[in-house]
Amino acid sequence: MAQQKTTEIRLAARPVGEPRLSDFETVVTEIPDLRDGQILVRNTWMSVDPYMRGRMDDAESYIPPFQIGAPLEGGAVGEVIASRSDTIPVGAFVSHFLGWREHAVVNASDAVVIDTTVAPAQAYLSALGTTGLTAYAALTRVAPVQEGDVVFVSGAAGAVGSVAGQLARKLGAAKVIGSAGGPVKAEKLVSSFGFDAALDHRRGDIAGQLAAAAPEGVDVYLDNVGGDHLEAAVGAIRHGGRIALVGAVSQYNEATPPAGPNLYRAAYREVTLRGMLVTSHLHLFPEWIERAAGWLADGTLHTEETVVDGIAEAPAALLGVLRGANTGKMLVRLATDR
Repeated sequence: MAQQKTTEIRLAARPVGEPRLSDFETVVTEIPDLRDGQILVRNTWMSVDPYMRGRMDDAESYIPPFQIGAPLEGGAVGEVIASRSDTIPVGAFVSHFLGWREHAVVNASDAVVIDTTVAPAQAYLSALGTTGLTAYAALTRVAPVQEGDVVFVSGAAGAVGSVAGQLARKLGAAKVIGSAGGPVKAEKLVSSFGFDAALDHRRGDIAGQLAAAAPEGVDVYLDNVGGDHLEAAVGAIRHGGRIALVGAVSQYNEATPPAGPNLYRAAYREVTLRGMLVTSHLHLFPEWIERAAGWLADGTLHTEETVVDGIAEAPAALLGVLRGANTGKMLVRLATDR
């Protein structure tokens, strides 16, 4: 019998500044045979996230860089179509970290069986995955929201930010402010995600917009953007305020570091002011999924997805995330044969 083939996306070159499509390579390759303890997953959805840009560089970070000539990695969900595992049978749906390919050979110990009767499979890449967990850990552990707080979330129309704004309200915030790019996204923060006020970073003067929205100052800031947003939040922070450094998407494509301290390094080293890695909070997953699944079911947690179809479109989807093209979670729906 001929070896089954699959398609994967590999890193062709390390970008300087903003990535280009030529930095990726689409390759058809053979699926390796399973060893004991492994499963073969037909990936149905994969996640596209801003942090992946950092892994394209050969630089110090909390996670190893992608290797030139090797497939990229990222969150994915799919159906088990072959198994040599005693714990995960054929037909199960699982989440794992070997996205950027249509089929993945995964160690069963590195896969988590998901319940698709609770929510659609792709929800485990967004609200019920590390996206939602990031917002939850940030606002309950790293920069905990207290009753009556004023909360500011940057990148608030994205996957983490849109969940974080709604969660801040559930945790007792008196006012929730978000930033997004452009008037359409800014309006959606208020109309769809329940923010009290929205800043449009394309208008500039984030500090002035924030001062107008929160003249009394800010108690909690969840930073997905860095740069002028972080500077504005530090300027507006009140006594005893808390800042969670989650991401710095405004700086990921910079060929040279911006002036001033490297606060992205502070994030991945989890320093106080306070850096956050979701991988340090994975033990909260059961607690978060129980709460979030209920909110999704009763409609009090609203999520959105930006979906592209086919593995070949994954590189363009990543470039789109870095340019702010998505609302909510950027997902690739994979077209594979059974």
